[in-house]
Amino acid sequence: MMNEEFEQNLLTFKRKTITIDELEKLIPATITYEEFSALILQLEQEYVLQIIKSKGRNQRTPSLAYHYRINKHQLNRAYHQQLQAYRLKFNDAIDLDAYFHLNHTTWVADLPYLEKVNTYIEKNGFPIENIPAPERSYELVYDEKWIEQKGSEVLKRINLWNTMKILPVSDPLMLAINPNTITEENHLHIIVENKTTYQALLPVLPSSSFSTLIYGSGNKIPKSIENFSNQYPVEGNHRFFYFGDIDQSGITIWHSLHRREPATPALPFYQACLHKTGAHGKTNQRPNDKALTAFLDHFPKKQRHIILDLLDRGAYYPQEVLKTKELQTICLETDWRHVKA
Repeated sequence: MMNEEFEQNLLTFKRKTITIDELEKLIPATITYEEFSALILQLEQEYVLQIIKSKGRNQRTPSLAYHYRINKHQLNRAYHQQLQAYRLKFNDAIDLDAYFHLNHTTWVADLPYLEKVNTYIEKNGFPIENIPAPERSYELVYDEKWIEQKGSEVLKRINLWNTMKILPVSDPLMLAINPNTITEENHLHIIVENKTTYQALLPVLPSSSFSTLIYGSGNKIPKSIENFSNQYPVEGNHRFFYFGDIDQSGITIWHSLHRREPATPALPFYQACLHKTGAHGKTNQRPNDKALTAFLDHFPKKQRHIILDLLDRGAYYPQEVLKTKELQTICLETDWRHVKA
């Protein structure tokens, strides 16, 4: 494990070269020089660390170079070889594809739990009944809080969330169903952040192309969305749209949801807001640069600048800037099946 953590530290090291003193700072203080030098010499042999000969070597035994060049390409190759080895070791149902595109740190953190999940599958097979998340969590990794805290992301990452038949313990989704679309193959779902917008769209839901109207209830939606398949057990292809306030908080909520369940920003609603006069008063919200970048990627360049300027001025657009009639018209007249993701 020390070797894996050490290699991850090398991958994230900012410079391409590193000194022997800097290498020592990347290992636990309890490691002896003999253990440290054995690790460095091994990485030399694997061409992960390449000696800069002009800087010389120290006089200790065994001798190490004063400066090394980090071969990050070789480090990534070693990581991918490790993933391939675990593919052969684990049950075929455990899908490791996502890890080839993720930071090695994620793999190191997840691996102990993946091994426990694999042991469970090999011993018990796959569950046939739905049970609450804490109970399933304890069965899988002997920690009843794992699924709620992190395990749901891990199980989704390896495509086993549905297979493990887990009943989420989060608040149930508040949603309305369009009875006219239940038999269709493709289903669209609109999630709105606030209650006012939900109430405005509810009367036109049966005439719309949406299968459900979901009340996001602010920060609750990233967690409560886990209940969707249990509350709307309709087979078919499901696509989610999201409409919230255009402010730092609303964008962060969308991003948190999108990481759990891909949800396209409902551009026709958002774009209609941009023609209105922004409000002021939310100057204490914490910006989330990653969320903002991901959100803006869905907009044309000119509209990105409008949103950035709005937020820079401490202004925002609440959903309520669109009146009931406007919301209903956009909902009914938009060809939502052709709105780009």
